[in-house]
Amino acid sequence: MFEILKTDSEARRGRLKTVHGVIETPFFMNVATSAAIKGGISALDLEKLKCKVMLCNTYHLHLRPSDKVIYELGGLGAFTNWKKPILTDSGGFQVFSLAKLRKIKEEGVYFSSHIDGRKIFMGPEESMRIQSNLGSTIAMAFDECVENPAPYEYVKNSVDLTTRWLKRCKAELNRLNANNAADGSPINREQLLFGINQGGTYKDLRISHIREIAELDLAGYAIGGLAVGEPTEIMYEILDYTVPEMPVNKPRYLMGVGTPSNIIEAVARGIDMFDCVMPSRNARHATVFTWQGYTHLKNERYAKDDRPLDPECECPVCKNFSSAYIRHLFTAGEMLGGRLAVMHNLYFYNTLLEKIGASIENGSFTEFRAKYSPLLSQKRE
Repeated sequence: MFEILKTDSEARRGRLKTVHGVIETPFFMNVATSAAIKGGISALDLEKLKCKVMLCNTYHLHLRPSDKVIYELGGLGAFTNWKKPILTDSGGFQVFSLAKLRKIKEEGVYFSSHIDGRKIFMGPEESMRIQSNLGSTIAMAFDECVENPAPYEYVKNSVDLTTRWLKRCKAELNRLNANNAADGSPINREQLLFGINQGGTYKDLRISHIREIAELDLAGYAIGGLAVGEPTEIMYEILDYTVPEMPVNKPRYLMGVGTPSNIIEAVARGIDMFDCVMPSRNARHATVFTWQGYTHLKNERYAKDDRPLDPECECPVCKNFSSAYIRHLFTAGEMLGGRLAVMHNLYFYNTLLEKIGASIENGSFTEFRAKYSPLLSQKRE
């Protein structure tokens, strides 16, 4: 299912084979929370933006239109007209983000819907059933994500709970994939399960947890609970001692990260998969990423700039529109401005991972990292 093709120090170039297609690693997953990229981006757009994997949110789709509706319509692939792999998160992050609206117990989490306040329960089995209904390529295990910093005892108990939930997730997904009932057969019987490492900022908890869940021999492993309040240096430190404990022959996923520089630094530490709302969220607020650094399009200097957003970019936006025009769209409140900026940023991120992979293949990743890790974290002059 997963093979490593080339390494450059700790950086890995690999190939992940799934029922919905082969994915070259490292790669970035474009975040389509409610089965659409915010900013008016469709599956047809994603094809043009080099997207390899679309990521959708289990919790939000369970609320609307409901996973049962999506199941009846053939799963997320048919629902969105996306032909390539899809990863669904488990709803576990909402345990963190909806802290004021939930109660955590051994059986699972009791929520109040952020939409209408109605009561919702989600545990490991419910999360797996929802994701099975969605028919995604990769299903994430249900976990608890805690804020950083958090008290040691709380984090330890949370890690233990996450482990117990993971074992229940595995058992339930195995049961669902083996189901042959005429009215309840899974859309994707080859759905893959990824486990999630937690442990806050505590080295002993991170290491003991990844060692324990590695024994379950899952399809892949993620590092969760980062980029939720800790300094970047702490995140890198956690990766430094956690990644070496992850199975070598399984894909490694860093959840919710991050900036272009974060991604380069994480690849250097052995990570293969990424997702983040940053490229689309920043774009909707007129901030774009370029190969010369990031910039804000509402700046007056772009008012008469007839050049593309990035002269080095080959995206559909840079090929067809000027910086001055896109700035005008933002200042005039036209939604097209956000759409074009999102398209550019997603193309940039996907191209970044493409270039990282190529540099690993030809043995020049160290040079690529030295040049672009600092450059892409700076504001463009």
